[in-house]
Amino acid sequence: MTAVSTTPSRGIADTVSNAAATPEKEQPYGALGLKADEYAQIREILGRRPTSGELAMYSVMWSEHCSYKSSKMYLRQFGDKITPAMKKNLMVGMGENAGVLDVGEGWAVTFKIESHNHPSYIEPFQGAATGVGGIVRDIISMGARPVAVMDALRFGDINDPDTARVVHGAVSGISFYGNCLGLPNIGGETYFDAVYQGNPLVNALSVGVMRHEDLHLANARGVGNKVVLFGARTGGDGIGGASILASDTFSAGGPTKRPAVQVGDPFAEKVLIECCLELFQGKLVEGIQDLGAAGISCATSELASNGDGGMYIQLENVLLRDPTLTAEEILMSESQERMMAVVTPEKLAGFLAVTDKWDVETSVLGEVTDSGRLIIDWNGEEIVNVDPRTVAIDGPVYERPVAYPTWIDALQADTASVLPRALDGDTLRAQFLDLLGSPNLADPSWITDQYDHYVGGNTALAFPDDGGMIRVDEESGLGFAIATDANGRYCQLDPYVGAQLALAEAYRNVAATGAVPVGISDCLNFGSPENPEVMWQFREAVTALADGCLEMEIPVTGGNVSFYNQTGTQPIHPTPVVAVLGVIDDVGRRTPSGWQDDGHNIYLLGTTAEELDGSAWAGVVHDHLGGRPPAVDLKREVALGGLLHAASKEALVDSAHDLSEGGLAQALAEAVMRFGVGARVWLSEICERDGVDASVALFSESAGRVIVSVPREDDVKFLGLCKGREYPVLRIGVTDATLHALEIQDVFSVTLADLQSRHRSTLPAAFA
Repeated sequence: MTAVSTTPSRGIADTVSNAAATPEKEQPYGALGLKADEYAQIREILGRRPTSGELAMYSVMWSEHCSYKSSKMYLRQFGDKITPAMKKNLMVGMGENAGVLDVGEGWAVTFKIESHNHPSYIEPFQGAATGVGGIVRDIISMGARPVAVMDALRFGDINDPDTARVVHGAVSGISFYGNCLGLPNIGGETYFDAVYQGNPLVNALSVGVMRHEDLHLANARGVGNKVVLFGARTGGDGIGGASILASDTFSAGGPTKRPAVQVGDPFAEKVLIECCLELFQGKLVEGIQDLGAAGISCATSELASNGDGGMYIQLENVLLRDPTLTAEEILMSESQERMMAVVTPEKLAGFLAVTDKWDVETSVLGEVTDSGRLIIDWNGEEIVNVDPRTVAIDGPVYERPVAYPTWIDALQADTASVLPRALDGDTLRAQFLDLLGSPNLADPSWITDQYDHYVGGNTALAFPDDGGMIRVDEESGLGFAIATDANGRYCQLDPYVGAQLALAEAYRNVAATGAVPVGISDCLNFGSPENPEVMWQFREAVTALADGCLEMEIPVTGGNVSFYNQTGTQPIHPTPVVAVLGVIDDVGRRTPSGWQDDGHNIYLLGTTAEELDGSAWAGVVHDHLGGRPPAVDLKREVALGGLLHAASKEALVDSAHDLSEGGLAQALAEAVMRFGVGARVWLSEICERDGVDASVALFSESAGRVIVSVPREDDVKFLGLCKGREYPVLRIGVTDATLHALEIQDVFSVTLADLQSRHRSTLPAAFA
């Protein structure tokens, strides 16, 4: 419905003329997250002190969360290190609401992953729920229909009483919002580590699909075009969320700043999705911008900066839930389920007819101008008059001090190679079961069963397969696969290698489904940028991802940086989460992660080295973190991906499962449990070929490895494929549907019932 606010002003507005006349007035810039030199820079830009409204805008838009002021200089590598092959399928790259990739047949896929970490600690349910809502609106704004969500979660010690508070709230928020939207949650990851105790990570991802011609970019072009706000009313929730909550560390005292957490309404967002898609379909908008972090401040300044450079807004026209909000609070509010559109005057009536049809409240705030200024009035008085680029684009860029960590040499010298390794079967069996039931390797079904994986009818793969997969086109079977990965333990040991291992694992997980990886999005979670050692970790990780993407010739389409993830002076482990998206021409030939048939041969692709540093074995069995992460060879990962794709195309493999945390032992157990089909496996040939013992063969986390099951009639073709591509391959076992167990010959055997019991009991025991 169309409405006009009659909100009374609370107090006297701080006007532009008043600001010019009262240069000496003290302003609370520090409480809004600005530094003294930043406040001085704003005064220099304006040639006067800012009004309260302008100060509010600059504070949120110059925040770390919105401006990337500490990360910009490193993120530019993603645009600099690029080849023509990387641009081949890239329709929209970094800098827009979400990246867009051409997936063939006239279809495009848009996807992005972002953080909602601090709100999810303070108010876990709403923090996680609105994280999902915000990333979905980024997808809508590109003109796409959202089709799936995923999440990458990291919580504190599973035995800490506060962990249950965060887990219950965050998981409930994710499931509530996503399920209400009717979006399948098709994958992700969950980790527990005491380092995240006071600062959990909730990274949300969304994917949307569209026809090429439906792509839209958000900008305010066309003098006289109307600026329209539609969706939910603006309230007091989320005020200062970007500038204060997401751009500062927590004190050691625990959760605070509760008013800065947004409140979400998925039912309103579901209506908003359909409304936006109809507006796009009817060509009734020039562009739509999501109101997420920084709210109206962000939408107006970014739209104006990306358009003709000018905009005039009457802020009193904003529809409010709370009539006591000041102009500054309205500008800073991060209330959810709101969008801003640019509409030509002749299409305004049609626009309003669609919003009326969907019962979406709408207000015309102003229009596009060619003044080069963003001017905002409040009840007839000018409270903002700025160059929008100085707010949204040309903010401060910091070259933060960088220091090699004083502790890292000692940490890397503390190698797991000196830890005692078992060789007898009983001890190896006990360690295997300890890993299988450990929090990070245990079955996450207690969490994932709260999500709907199949709503919409297009899910081809979901938990617990290596990657999620969605059908895009019902006629051809065209689809996409996606996986997220990160390993904070590896990155603590070496952030460069650790980041490339995350890229390699996500790439490998997508390739294991039969898809061809074509693009990545990343969510870079780090401690305070004011800590030089954290900035060294960040520089190393970003450089690693840029170098790695260049080597693999896969583009970064966009992402998110989340700093200040620490409590007091203790930062989290550097946790760059990498999401890789791949394309499959027919989801009917998808490859699951477990075998289903009797008598198939099990092959190990890749070689095994003594690489136990940072491993799950070292952490679970010995409570140890030290040494150097496994070596990563990205060219080899690309070769493995090509081999898996070719094997899938020729229908030579019935299952594929990557080897990562927990090594071969964990992969075998999961492959057995996937469909309940047992296996007989031998380690002798791995040990002989690779020069390792049984403990290393089972628990090493060497990269570039996958286990596949191959029907016997396809053995010759499969081995010929591996030989032709010069990729190491070794037959290590056979599936046995009558065995109902995983038998490691001459070492140990575990029944399917015991596998399932140990694997499935950990999370319910902690949280149910």
